[in-house]
Amino acid sequence: MAAPSEHRPYEWKANKKSIGYFDQQNCLPDFKKCWPEYKELYSTSLQATLKRVDLAYNRFFQGLSEIPKYKPIRKYSGWTYPSKAGWKVNTDGKNGTLTLNDLGITIKMRGQTKSWGTPTTLTITYKPSVNAWYASITVKIESQTAKYGSGSDLTYEKIVAYDLGTETAITAFNGREFEEIANQRFTKTLESKVKAAGKEKRSKQAPNFKKGIKASKRWKKANKKESKLKRKVGLARKDWQHVLMQSLMGETPKTALHRKVTSDLSSRYDIGVTEKLNTKGMTLKAKKGSKRKKQKAGLNKAILDVGFGTLNKMLTYKIELKGGIVLQLPTRQLKPSQRCPECGKVHKSWAELSNRYHVCDACGFEFDRDKTSAMVMFNAANGKQPGYGTDLDKRGFSSSTSKTSKHTGSMRQLGQKLPQE
Repeated sequence: MAAPSEHRPYEWKANKKSIGYFDQQNCLPDFKKCWPEYKELYSTSLQATLKRVDLAYNRFFQGLSEIPKYKPIRKYSGWTYPSKAGWKVNTDGKNGTLTLNDLGITIKMRGQTKSWGTPTTLTITYKPSVNAWYASITVKIESQTAKYGSGSDLTYEKIVAYDLGTETAITAFNGREFEEIANQRFTKTLESKVKAAGKEKRSKQAPNFKKGIKASKRWKKANKKESKLKRKVGLARKDWQHVLMQSLMGETPKTALHRKVTSDLSSRYDIGVTEKLNTKGMTLKAKKGSKRKKQKAGLNKAILDVGFGTLNKMLTYKIELKGGIVLQLPTRQLKPSQRCPECGKVHKSWAELSNRYHVCDACGFEFDRDKTSAMVMFNAANGKQPGYGTDLDKRGFSSSTSKTSKHTGSMRQLGQKLPQE
């Protein structure tokens, strides 16, 4: 009997028969007879895998992806328990243990979650880059009542605009004062060690599965060493994004408070305002023939080191969790890094990243680049930016709630609820 991943193409080539999810699900008893090692897994876990195969083929039929291919065991990402059967978790959100009943093993859990509820599904994932297994648990929590009510009763009073950058990771402005968070440059800190580990690995016999060449033991050892260093960089960056040393106004690094800055900003403000960034496009390689390949590579590294996309996601979901909303401004229309917050004039020369201090030749306004961008975004969200419109809906603003129906209502309703001085 063919494996589930080969069942569909085999039936089509041999019998011109199209196989669906239910056809494969009904074959599971016979499949377990042919492959006894899968008897240990619960049927629901195998059904969840078949659903992944079905989803992949549906995407292919819709023209969204290429035809699914058979994946070898070394590239298999893991399996899912779609219900409570087959596993049990013993924790209240801090440390604890996880038991896989079908495999008869118990795993220790480390860390702490922000909130905990009733466990519903479990996914076991393998990451070849670090040669480690991870457990991802989804929990059902009681819906939190929005602190601001619903519908026309919304009253948003506290707004923060934040600009993401490479020199300063976050520059936030609330209409009165600025808050700055420095870029810790984790990649640069361990870059020499990562390069040395990569150089050491290149001198060993690497695997080539097409030619049937296996990796040497020394290559595996060097690869594991390099993966651990890269993982260390990633974990340090993620921890920094949650727990940042926030340099508040007038504070020195020694006296600055250690806070979860994304949680801190979301707890103090009702609305977050930022640019709608295309991180993937921003980190593309320099075009062929460009004389600034090294500069572009350095900029890409700095952007990825800060983690623009992850920071935006963290702030968005934490503000939403408390009943707030995040406004995403259209960068090309607003041009926050080129527009003067006082008179509204757009300066093309300000677009150069080397220009870190802006001076307006029209009104005499002068300020730091990142702070200027945050001021423009704050003014635009409040409808007070010269040279720009006053209606949120007409100006093409999108928000974290635009695609779904939530308690925050439409952009027009939100615009009516913003504080007016």
